[in-house]
Amino acid sequence: MQESHHTTIKPRSSLFELNLRELWEYRDLVNMYVKRDIVTFYKQTIMGPLWFVIQPVLTTVMFIFVFGNLAGLSTDGLPQALFYLAGIVLWNYFSDCLTRNSKVFIENQGVFGKVYFPRLVVPISVVISNLVRFLIQFALFLAVFFYYLAVGSQVHPNLYALLLPLHVILIAGLSLGFGIIFSSLTTKYRDLTFLLQFGVQLWMYITPVIYPLKSIPPDKQWILLLNPMTSIIETFKFGFLGAGVFNWFHLLYSFTFMIFLLFLGVVVFNRVEKGFMDTV
Repeated sequence: MQESHHTTIKPRSSLFELNLRELWEYRDLVNMYVKRDIVTFYKQTIMGPLWFVIQPVLTTVMFIFVFGNLAGLSTDGLPQALFYLAGIVLWNYFSDCLTRNSKVFIENQGVFGKVYFPRLVVPISVVISNLVRFLIQFALFLAVFFYYLAVGSQVHPNLYALLLPLHVILIAGLSLGFGIIFSSLTTKYRDLTFLLQFGVQLWMYITPVIYPLKSIPPDKQWILLLNPMTSIIETFKFGFLGAGVFNWFHLLYSFTFMIFLLFLGVVVFNRVEKGFMDTV
């Protein structure tokens, strides 16, 4: 006797509802979206995944020329290439996830209007697919890192490098939270998309990517520490390079900020999801 399966679709009872069980049931769809994103990026390209390496290399070279040589910014006594690349790898993962997730409703309005599935599947798949790009760029960082270790540069890795998985989780959570909030707002206010692109570029300059936090006067550092990405990048550099500012309280602030942001993002996302087809 053939079994029949029925799925009951009903409106959410609360804006705070996050049906993790339903998301788990659609894990195959997440996997499909991840594969689609990766294949789409490679399609009709000559260099393929090498673009993931070329972009941070060219950015690092530009930073060395502009900020290292012309502006003469400090790199905490570290090799310029290694210092800049450490920040670029983490920042690229954050900015890529944030930018793509900010367009979830607009880019998927055709699918969302015809087929039912948990809408959070799409932004979650973006975070996972961009993780592939991050791992490739992180491998590039490790290659440069071990080179400078071999030639005896002043690089002092320590056990705090093992916090890398925590850094990835924090960045993924922050980019997901910010991304779904902006995606929800852009269904009604399209010009926010252009504001976000400009804002992400400016955001990098208030994050210690091209300069160390120690180069900022102590009485002004708290301003940068309000940025949850600051402690993540500083801790990453401290663990792998032995330079930077590490403080458990700063990391706790970033973690708390991420939890609150995800909570707020889910509320806004659930609210907009109910009637976004009327405004998108």
